[in-house]
Amino acid sequence: MMKFTKWNFIFLLGGIIVYIADIGVDFWVASKYFYQGQYFWAVLILCFRGLSSLVTQIFSYHWFKNDWNGTHPGKLDWIFLVHFFHCGIFIRYWFALKYGCQAAFRQDSSGDVSETDPPNIIQKQAIDVLTDINMLRVFKTFLETTPQLFVQIYVLMEYNNHNFYQYAAIIISFCGISFSMVDYQISLRKSLPDKEELEALPKLVYLFYKLLTITSWILSISLITLLSVRSSVIVLILLWSCGFAWTLKQHTTFCKSKEMEYLYRTVVGIILLFTFFNIKGRKTKAYISIYYATHTIVTVGILLVCLFWKPAVIEKVHLTIVSGLAVISLVLGLIFLAVYYKYFHPTTYCKQRTFFDEVDRRGGDNMEVGRFQNFIMQ
Repeated sequence: MMKFTKWNFIFLLGGIIVYIADIGVDFWVASKYFYQGQYFWAVLILCFRGLSSLVTQIFSYHWFKNDWNGTHPGKLDWIFLVHFFHCGIFIRYWFALKYGCQAAFRQDSSGDVSETDPPNIIQKQAIDVLTDINMLRVFKTFLETTPQLFVQIYVLMEYNNHNFYQYAAIIISFCGISFSMVDYQISLRKSLPDKEELEALPKLVYLFYKLLTITSWILSISLITLLSVRSSVIVLILLWSCGFAWTLKQHTTFCKSKEMEYLYRTVVGIILLFTFFNIKGRKTKAYISIYYATHTIVTVGILLVCLFWKPAVIEKVHLTIVSGLAVISLVLGLIFLAVYYKYFHPTTYCKQRTFFDEVDRRGGDNMEVGRFQNFIMQ
């Protein structure tokens, strides 16, 4: 298992600031829509915020419940109360700061970790709580940030009302989505004992692969929404159904209860609308090829429909510029994807370390296998 470093602690502090700022930005954007008389979009922005918060609180509380396994019944009561008021993420950040400070700066404090605990236990606690936070951030990203971004782009093109705050919010959202995926990939690899951390260049290639492919897809869906909202909804529901069916076929075992597992599969289906997400830790070459081949076909189909179907609403949003950005982003994104898997994928770029084989694991190794051992996102 890799170490929780001082840099990780600094980025953790930055993550708390960004999370609080993101809440303020959501209400700021909604207030702008209210001020302009676009009440529907303002309410929709807030609904996405409420939905993502509800789902993340549910997962966060159940993770606390599973991890403590009845050992802290009194604490679970106030943990539930805090999550009920949608503040559960701040408890997780508090634990991350507590364990992260001990792991990074070797400070001891009265609590779950004492000076008698071996250093690897302290490191594991810090890394596990950070991985949980980044997993919740991924859920939030695709339940809130991505739909909000889609709404902002649609409103920008539909009403041709260009404001600085709209451009700023769109750019920040695109970057936030990509960085959340990279942060999760990094923390997930830290939590797995047989994985080594990627260096700066592979992380950068991975970042551009995610940023460009997601940008192309959101621009394409925004264009078809301008043509027909009904068609856009049908396409999204169809693609979500395919993603959800795939999770059912994979027989995921991320959650301990059947209800939570189906909620997890539903959320993963939404994530798969926008980017590839490996949920079983298996080889992904075939799956990822099918996934992006499908996205390419759908994107090209959308652009062809827009090209031959030229109503006034499409002509006024500079179809050439938007479609050009979608095509360029898609091509560059696929290039970065190919480069990443050819030269920088962990199985190629890193020398894998194996601490134990399957026989050792079944033989009663003391290392605890957490929920993130069930899969790894590539």
